[in-house]
Amino acid sequence: MARVMILNGSGRKNGNTIKLVEAFTKGAESAGNVVERFDLYGMKIQGCIGCEGCSRQGVKPESPCVQKDDMTKIYEAFARSEVVVFASPIYFWAVTGVLKTASDRLYAELRCLGCEGFPRKSVLLMTAAGPSYDEPVEWYRIFERHLGWTNLGEVLGSGKEKEAYDLGASIH
Repeated sequence: MARVMILNGSGRKNGNTIKLVEAFTKGAESAGNVVERFDLYGMKIQGCIGCEGCSRQGVKPESPCVQKDDMTKIYEAFARSEVVVFASPIYFWAVTGVLKTASDRLYAELRCLGCEGFPRKSVLLMTAAGPSYDEPVEWYRIFERHLGWTNLGEVLGSGKEKEAYDLGASIH
């Protein structure tokens, strides 16, 4: 059993990305995993201000970031997760702003816990109106490569719920 955290960057409650998220979730839960999903558009999350307060705090406080917003919930789930799922439609050749903001803010938790000693597995679920996934997939791969995470798989495209379900079910 694994603990899975999903960061859903889609604002559409019935859109293509959420269909992949729901299929992935069903697959992961069918394999006995615990899934925590965060629908980022419904949360209050400010951008990282680069203050390095997380670096100066030393021992991990109640929240690793000086900003007090809904990231506190994500930090708690992130600390206990083994798999992090990034889900997003593509907007202007990139992941959505809310997903990028939340991933930037993970810096504080990683800083407090120590990036090197905090390996994770990751998954990318992404949809787009156009044919190119190159730039956002590259962002994801750079993110996980620099952190030393293991990419468990990517589901790119609408209508691939079966593939998303199977990827979720493959996690142990």
